[in-house]
Amino acid sequence: MSRESISVFDIFKIGIGPSSSHTLGPWRAALRFLDSIDSQFGISKVQSVKVLLYGSLAKTGKGHGTDIAVILGLCGEDPVTFDVNQITPRISQIGNEKHMSLAGKKQIAFDPAVSVVFLMTESLPFHPNALTFLCTLEDGNEIAETYYSIGGGFVVKEGESNSSNLNHDLPFPIEDAKDLLHWCIKTGNSIAEVVMENENAWRSESATKEGVLRIWETMRDCIYRGCHIGGELPGGLHVMRRAASLNKKLIQGKPYNNYDEWIQAIRSGGSGFQYTLDWVSCFALAVNEENAAFSRVVTAPTNGAAGVIPAVLQYMIVFCDGYDTEKILQFLLTASEVGSIFKKGATISAAMGGCQAEIGVSSAMAAAGLTAVLGGTVKQCLMASEIAMEHHLGLTCDPIAGLVQVPCIERNTMGSIKAITASQLALQSNPDQARVSLDAVVKTMWETAQDMNHKYKETAEGGLATNIPISLSEC
Repeated sequence: MSRESISVFDIFKIGIGPSSSHTLGPWRAALRFLDSIDSQFGISKVQSVKVLLYGSLAKTGKGHGTDIAVILGLCGEDPVTFDVNQITPRISQIGNEKHMSLAGKKQIAFDPAVSVVFLMTESLPFHPNALTFLCTLEDGNEIAETYYSIGGGFVVKEGESNSSNLNHDLPFPIEDAKDLLHWCIKTGNSIAEVVMENENAWRSESATKEGVLRIWETMRDCIYRGCHIGGELPGGLHVMRRAASLNKKLIQGKPYNNYDEWIQAIRSGGSGFQYTLDWVSCFALAVNEENAAFSRVVTAPTNGAAGVIPAVLQYMIVFCDGYDTEKILQFLLTASEVGSIFKKGATISAAMGGCQAEIGVSSAMAAAGLTAVLGGTVKQCLMASEIAMEHHLGLTCDPIAGLVQVPCIERNTMGSIKAITASQLALQSNPDQARVSLDAVVKTMWETAQDMNHKYKETAEGGLATNIPISLSEC
């Protein structure tokens, strides 16, 4: 049986909001399409390009910025480094001029209103998030390539395997929680140590540490930025940002000039339960308000759930005296392995499994990471993950107007608090007496996903999306 090898940098990706499956994935698919065309024919031979969006990408693509993502991808821009302040000007320019620089190399005619087609009633069988690139060459030949955005920014080309990392030779191959526990017991290593040994198969330990800390720095900057920007979110729902006003209220005028001073101001402001709860909510709101505003975020393991892990990690740093590089590494490495287990055994795509696949998985990841840095055993880390997911089972994805705003932003606060609660329960429990294993809850989540009505899988055709009937055309 082939094993899927997933790196920490597959689970945590630096990119742009608002959706890993509807923005980052299609963006990456466009880049892969360019590479494919360039290697086969050369970009200079391309006469025209058209993009067809299917299923969930069509139904909620406007709200998720799927059209924007594929256009920037076709321009050859990198979602990791592209200046988010240039998104609107670039898209406006292409729309006005009805031309684009394909891969930054060749000018072609391209009218976004015509060249990106939302096929609202059509789906492809492999995955709800499908898109096809149609390319006409100067000699008249027509090329079609279909890609699937399968969640968390992962992209699969039609005809390929689900993973680009199959059969990678890792010292500790892991498919499920049972495998992870086996290797931890056999080696005496923590989850983070086992993960690091596997990461060494891809790159040096120093490179992994540097990359993971860059992930944290991006999360940290996103929290800080989101806590200091007010106003209304884009998209037409007229959702107001709340993190900045909450931050201002909680700080009570304490002066600070940078992130470190801000953290000290938070620490000196109090430590009661309500104070801590408000700050965790503030951290999570900040990230997902930034995500909704097409800002720089870390997919963790998705964009819709990008606020949970940063919020819980920031909680650990501020309220558990965890401002320590090794603890941050331990947290993120531990969390990433739990995310990998859910991806292998179930899904991290809301279009496949509802919001349990996003907020639920991120909460389970955060619970394990927090438990590890607070001194929990491997079994307690797995127990914390199980508890967090168990109480997200069946959570639907029903974004109003297809935007990653309501209920998505607030759900990150809920996932964060559940992760902290799950961690505390696990730390105070004997995991050998637990009746439910992490593998059992992963299996249950996948079965629930398969049974869930498609209306509740990121289609905006059920739940809040229909009971709060606001369409983008009304906005």
